[in-house]
Amino acid sequence: MRENRLREIWGGGGHSINGWLGIPSSYSAEVMAHQGWDSLVVDLQHGVVDYQTAVTMLQAISTTDVVPMARVPWLEPGIIMKMLDAGCYGIICPMVNTRAEAEAFVGACRYAPDGYRSYGPVRATLYAGADYQANANATVLALAMIETAKALENLDEIVSTPGLDGIYIGPSDLSLSLGYEPKLDFTAPEVLAAVTRICDAAQAAGIAAGIHCQTPAHAKKMLALGFQMVTIWADGALLASAAKQAVDAMREG
Repeated sequence: MRENRLREIWGGGGHSINGWLGIPSSYSAEVMAHQGWDSLVVDLQHGVVDYQTAVTMLQAISTTDVVPMARVPWLEPGIIMKMLDAGCYGIICPMVNTRAEAEAFVGACRYAPDGYRSYGPVRATLYAGADYQANANATVLALAMIETAKALENLDEIVSTPGLDGIYIGPSDLSLSLGYEPKLDFTAPEVLAAVTRICDAAQAAGIAAGIHCQTPAHAKKMLALGFQMVTIWADGALLASAAKQAVDAMREG
């Protein structure tokens, strides 16, 4: 089975740079995949991507060795299993607030006896290899999003969930839940304290910690805190930023 490079990077004590895909386009995904990211996440929650388009985006990513992942809309086993069958090597699940939810999420990502994932890796075997079923449980990543005050209350129980490979922080929702303005590159001391606590808990549990950022400068600060995966903004935002810079430069003077 094709290896999951994120496991190799994290297992060696390194960090990974993740990109985010919300534009529903295989060509856009292919362009992003050729820019040097370690992994790319197809966003089915807040992006405007549907399942069929997501499959074509995964096919485009496969023109490179970038690790293909997806954020599913919610903790719903059907879409988790479909995205894995489509060839995702990692699933990010939003709004995981309890140990029971974390267990349900992990179970959807694993074949029996480790979980209850239904067998039918229609595209996954094309991407990963004919021995997919025998090695999928040890290869596919399950990352639970910690992004609420309730999740903070249950943090230790969540991070110790058997089979959970990591956590992923959504700073905007976490900030909102703590009573602050939603920001990726947060500045509120209480939010920083919560983020630090989450990262430390993940490290103590022996799992990876990832976080969404807006700027490289903030992402580097998060790496210094101990995060092993940082995401830089998203494809649509990066496109808008570059386009605006070009237009503004032409209008100067």
